[in-house]
Amino acid sequence: MTGPAEREALYDAFAHVGKALSNGKRLELLELLAQGERSVEALAHAADIRLTSISAHLQILKQAGVVTTRREGARIHYGLAGDDIATLFGLLQQVARAHLADAEHARAAYLGPTDTVALTRRQLLDRMNSTNVRVIDVRPTQEYTAGHIPGACSLPLDELPCRLDELPDDADVVAYGRSANCVLAHDAVRLLTAHGHSALRLTDGILEWRVARLPIEPGLNGATAHPMGGSDG
Repeated sequence: MTGPAEREALYDAFAHVGKALSNGKRLELLELLAQGERSVEALAHAADIRLTSISAHLQILKQAGVVTTRREGARIHYGLAGDDIATLFGLLQQVARAHLADAEHARAAYLGPTDTVALTRRQLLDRMNSTNVRVIDVRPTQEYTAGHIPGACSLPLDELPCRLDELPDDADVVAYGRSANCVLAHDAVRLLTAHGHSALRLTDGILEWRVARLPIEPGLNGATAHPMGGSDG
């Protein structure tokens, strides 16, 4: 028969995962890893964290079983331990926004004014075969290559001002980023609207798309603008 010690050990094991997630920078790393596997150096650059600090964060996540590693030569690559980790991260954000006013206030301050028009995932799926829709992935190319919405074209936000002529004037442009809390899509839609395009942002990002178990396409197919129903995507 088991007793209090065994019960405590069980809940301590659960708490181990909770402790690993109880740091904002580590949650940011999980969002980056939800985009695809990355090296330590790439994660440090994307999250703007020193290598010495990021190694400590990644070790905590690894010890909690949240991430896995793969060696390639001298480099260590990290990835999520499973899609359930992405689901857990997504639920954590939802709970915080629903029950913690500070979380919603912080999100609003980060994303800026609610001046962009949004399109839900269901609405996008209903329009995927329309020739009047262009879906653009405004994340960095590395993240697009790791996995993107099928048929979407890669137009990273920092390249978008120089590549506006790749988008037709007679179609709705739908931009998406890393997650529902990613500022990239908001900034992209503001830029496109300012240049006369009919632009919308997907309410979700690739994180929520992945959690919903919708198809994700790897590689550079669709690197230039084309309809969602086009032959190359």
